[in-house]
Parts: sequence; C-alpha cells; structure tokens
Amino acid sequence: MLIPLVLGLSVVALAVAVGLARWVLKQDNGTPEMRRISDAIQEGAGAFLRRQYRTIFTLSVFLAALIFVLYAFFRSPHPGEPPATTMAFWTTLSFVFGALCSGIAGLIGMFVAVRANIRTASAARSSLNRALQIALRGGAVSGLFVVAMSLLGVGGLYTIVHAFAVVPPERIPLLIVGYGFGASFVALFAQLGGGIYTKAADVGADLVGKVEAGIPEDDPRNPAVIADLVGDNVGDCAGRGADLFESTAAENIGAMILGAGLAAANPTAFGGLAMLGVILFPLVVRAFGLIASIIGILIVRSREDEDPMHALNRGYMATALLAAAGFTGGTWWLLNPVTAPHAWWHFALCGVIGIATSIAFVYITQYYTEYRYRPVQSIAAASVTGPATNIIAGFAVAMECTALPTFAIGAAIIASYKIGVSSGLEHAGLFGTAVATMGMLGTAAYILAMDTFGPITDNAGGVIEMSHQPEDIRRRTDRLDAVGNTTKALTKGYAIGSAALAAFLLFSAYLDEVRALGSPLAAVDISKPEVFVGGLLGAMLVFWFSALAIGAVTRAAVSVIKEVRRQFQADPGILKGTSKPDYGRAVDIVTVGALKEMVAPGLLAVGMPIAVGLFFKLFHVGAEAVAAFLMVGTIGGILVATMLNNGGGAWDNAKKFIETGQYGGKGGAPHKAAVVGDTVGDPFKDTAGPSLHVLIKLLSTVTLVLAPLFV
Repeated sequence: MLIPLVLGLSVVALAVAVGLARWVLKQDNGTPEMRRISDAIQEGAGAFLRRQYRTIFTLSVFLAALIFVLYAFFRSPHPGEPPATTMAFWTTLSFVFGALCSGIAGLIGMFVAVRANIRTASAARSSLNRALQIALRGGAVSGLFVVAMSLLGVGGLYTIVHAFAVVPPERIPLLIVGYGFGASFVALFAQLGGGIYTKAADVGADLVGKVEAGIPEDDPRNPAVIADLVGDNVGDCAGRGADLFESTAAENIGAMILGAGLAAANPTAFGGLAMLGVILFPLVVRAFGLIASIIGILIVRSREDEDPMHALNRGYMATALLAAAGFTGGTWWLLNPVTAPHAWWHFALCGVIGIATSIAFVYITQYYTEYRYRPVQSIAAASVTGPATNIIAGFAVAMECTALPTFAIGAAIIASYKIGVSSGLEHAGLFGTAVATMGMLGTAAYILAMDTFGPITDNAGGVIEMSHQPEDIRRRTDRLDAVGNTTKALTKGYAIGSAALAAFLLFSAYLDEVRALGSPLAAVDISKPEVFVGGLLGAMLVFWFSALAIGAVTRAAVSVIKEVRRQFQADPGILKGTSKPDYGRAVDIVTVGALKEMVAPGLLAVGMPIAVGLFFKLFHVGAEAVAAFLMVGTIGGILVATMLNNGGGAWDNAKKFIETGQYGGKGGAPHKAAVVGDTVGDPFKDTAGPSLHVLIKLLSTVTLVLAPLFV
C-alpha cells in the first residue's frame, strides 16, 4: 500500500507539473523583437545542455563500468550478501538510474524555464501579478519534476529489487545507494558546468560592458549579453535542480538505511509490515511534501502595488504549515508502535524542527543578502572609498555570515537527536536527526520553484531591456528581478542547510553500513596519525576544489573578455548601435570553455575519497580514515559554502543598492567599485559555493557506495 501511495502521489505531482507547463506555454509570447531575443536564449541554452550532457554521459558510462568492475572483482565478500556479480549489477544499475533520472528532471525543467521568460516579460507589460504567477509556475515545473522524479526513482528501484528478492527488505536501501551516487555525480557536473558558464559570461559582460564601455546591463550592444542570459538558466535552473534532486535522493536513501537500523534495534515494536512502514516513511512524507508544495504554488498571487516577495513568502509559509501537518500525520500512521505510544509525536516534533530550520535559513540568508539590512549596506558604504575597501568589507561579511547558520544547524541536530532518544525506542537518536532532515527538505519543490523564478525574471528583464520596451515595464521587471535575486540567494542558503543535515544523516548511514559489513566504528579516533591525516585531506579538498572552480571561471571569462573587446574594436558600429554584435560566437566560446574547465574539479571530487580509502586500507584503517575525511570535509564544506554563497550575494546586492540612487547611483565611482566587488563575488555565489553543496553530498554517497572496498 505504501509504495503505490508514494508512486501515485509522485505521478499526480508530475501531472500537475505538466498542467502548469501547458498553462505557461499558452500565455502570450510578446512581440517579434522580444521573441527574437528569447529564441536566441533558448538556442544557446539548448546547445550548451546538449554538449554538457554528452560529456556527463561519457563520464557516467566510464564510472558505471568502474563501479561494476570494483564490485565484481575487487571487493571482499561479506556474510549474508548475494554473489559479487549480483551486487555489482544492482549497484551499477542504481547508479545509472540515478544519473538518468537526474538528467531528465533537469532537462524538462530547463525546457519550460527558457520559454517562461518571454511570457513573463510579455505579462509584465500589463500586470505584475500575472508576470509573478507565470514566473513562479514556470519554475514550479522544475521543482515538481525534480522532487517527483527523485521519489519515483527511489520508490521504483526499491519495488524492483524487492520483487526480485535479491536481499531482505531491510538491506535494500544499502543495495540501491548507488542511485544517490548517480544523482550526485550528474549534479556535480551540471552545477559546475552551469556555474562556470554563467559566471564567465556574466564577468565578461560586466567588466567590458559596464565598467570599460559604460553601457547598461543587458544592453543589446554587448556581444556577451545573450551568453549572460543563457548562463542564468544553465546555472540556476539546471544546476540548482540537479543539486536539490540529489539532496532529496541521497537523503531518502540515507533515511531509509537509518529506518532499517531503527526497526532492527526494536524488533518487538516494528515487526512484520511495521518494519516496512519505518523504512518507507521517508518516501511517504516526501510525497506529502509534494502535495503541500503544489498547494503553496497555486495560491500565490500579489497586488499590483505589493512587494512580490510578500506573496512568495505567503506561499512558502502555507507550504511549510501543510508539510508540518503531513509530517504529523505520517508519524502517527507509521511511527506509532504499541510498545512506545509517545514515539510518534517525538518524531513529528523532529520534523517540525527541520521545517523551522529551513525557515530560519531563509531569513538568515535574507538578512545577509538583502540591501534592507546592515551587512549589505556596510559593503555599499565601503564602496565610496574604492574597490579595495568594497572587497575588504564584503569579505568580512562573508566570513561573519557563517555564525548564525552554524548555530541553527547545531541546534537542529542536537534537539532532534535528543528528542529521538527520548522517544522510548532504542537507538532512535540518529533517526530523529534523519526526520529533521526530511522536514527541512519537505518544502524542496516550492523552494526550487522560487529558485527557478530568479533566472526566469532575470531573463524577462533582459528581454524587456533588449527589445526597448517602455521604462514603466522595465520597472515592473526590475521589481521581479530584485525579488528573483533574493530567492536565488535564499535557495542557496536552504540548499547548504539541507546539505549539512543530509551530510550528518549520510555520515551516520555510512557508520551503519560499515557496522553491517562487520567492522563497527564506535568512534572515529583522530589521535591515530592516519585518521588525522584523512580528516586533514578532507578539509584540504574543500579549498582545492573551490580554487579549481573559481580559477575555471577566471580562465573562461578571460576568453569572453577578449572576444567582447575584439568585437568592439573590429566594428565601432556596435557601440554606436548601427550594427549588431555576434552573439553566437560569444555563446560558443563560453560553452567550450565551461565544459573544458568542469572536468578537473569534478574528477578530483570523485577520485579523492576513493584514493583516501584505498590508500589507508593498506594501514588497516581505510574505513576509519574515510570517516574522518568525510566528517571534516563536510564541516569545512558547509562553512566555506556558506561564506561563498552569502558573501557573493551581499556583494551583488550592495551594487544593486547603489543602483537605487544611493551614493551617487549608477555610473559614479562608488558604483564602479561595487561592480568590481560584484564581479569578485560572482564565482563565489554561483560557481564554487553551489558546487560545494553537491561536493558535500557526493562525498557521502561515494563513500556509501564504495564502503565495502575500504573495510
């Protein structure tokens, strides 16, 4: 009954997503000039994604073959397992299925997003509310597809393995953990490639266009402007979609592993069918969260004179309340054994803690990235004395903003663990943290809809600017664009918060798997030199990976800058407005550069935990060294990602604050200093920071999949 319920609600969510897509595509698509610009964005995004997914497909095939060989021929057999080739087949199949589902979800979301921009722009000519609804519902297609495909993938794979009776039901989550690894692998390259693309184009367009040539943002005379608009989609739509897809997939499987452990520790409470209820609980409540998100999305509407952010916040709060109700119902239904009659409301409270943590992250991120508050205003004030003080002030804010999220994560983990312990069930503390993680991801579909809303409204503003629409229409799209910048920043904060809780959950699942493989780790002893070095390598990976990602933006941006300068010099008529720039060449240069540059950091992220585990296995501490690598790398990744995300967002909005007329407004020396600071923050917030979300969870999933090799 539970699996049909999960699969059925997932299909309902997909049907709603298709209905929203059809509704969006029926809206007016503007004037011929607007369509010409929108078509160029669609063409550029499509070309990039085709090339990117060909590269990812090639790398995925190679890695799938490597996983099969490692499982079939190099891992030691463990008691109670099926034959090595059977384990290799199902693990590899799970990996391929996870990668495939992630790719499909991202591509479908992108298909609608790049067509929603012109319809949002056209609606903005007459109604702010209509434009808001089109942008949010266009983004909701991506959000609903991502979460529903994640559920369908995990639920479907569980059903298939159960039907073949390969392993007992409580062992199935460990067998299909490759699904999370496949999703993480695709997410890493999708986020890296999209992030490098969007920031290389953005940096090139800003430095040569706004700073050197003194022309406005999204000016049609800038050869890199179409590449910049394409980048908003491939970075923020496809990249973030893949990010949250793997968050939900990995968290679902990790929570199922801990659920199986809880059932095994309490056989009298969860015997027979009740055991399946505990294992499948994460999928059930995730499905309830999907329904909550659908309702939240459909009720969003705004008055014409209202701040659009207020309307989005109302929808989010409604989604959070409905998700909390779903959690309460799910725990009463599935986590309510006779032997522990109070357990259900303890776990319901853990879920509410997760939801409250997500809300806290939304508001903490708003505080550090909106120009209504002190941090951003302090950066704007520092711009008066030049780019150097702008960068110093911005970096100080970036480092400061790690404190409040850390307190929020720490409080959530400790509170949910203690409440789980007090539930009356054995070994329920870790499952309490798992339920809190489920709560935080319960609103994932709505959050992703708000994230994709950002690039849709950004593109809509670009279409209005480049098609020379009246100033009052541009003011409407500017209002939506400003909200979109905030929602993109909020989603990054939400993503890192969910990554932190999910990483703790997956670390616990790793310890459970190592215990099941016959090498229990009661603690990770960093007083052992090898284990300490494993942790040190985990922290180092975060910085090395970030350096490669930021350096990749620099190298790709240099090629864009050279091309824009070349076009301006070769044809002076471009800046005069008498001739048109070659947008296609700039798009192609960024595409080639981004795909070339994404490979090295991606392979480093996948290869490093494998190398650490196999090397320290020679010293008979492979599993423990990997645990230290994973634990310290996760902590470092959470803090550095928070610093990069919020710091970059603060720099961006400090520039926008000055553009509202503060400190002399556009064109003045403070504005130019703020543009430099924004350019520094661009690869922080849109390339390295979001890629670290994925790295954190990739480290967890790759160690879960390959744990048998390290024991």
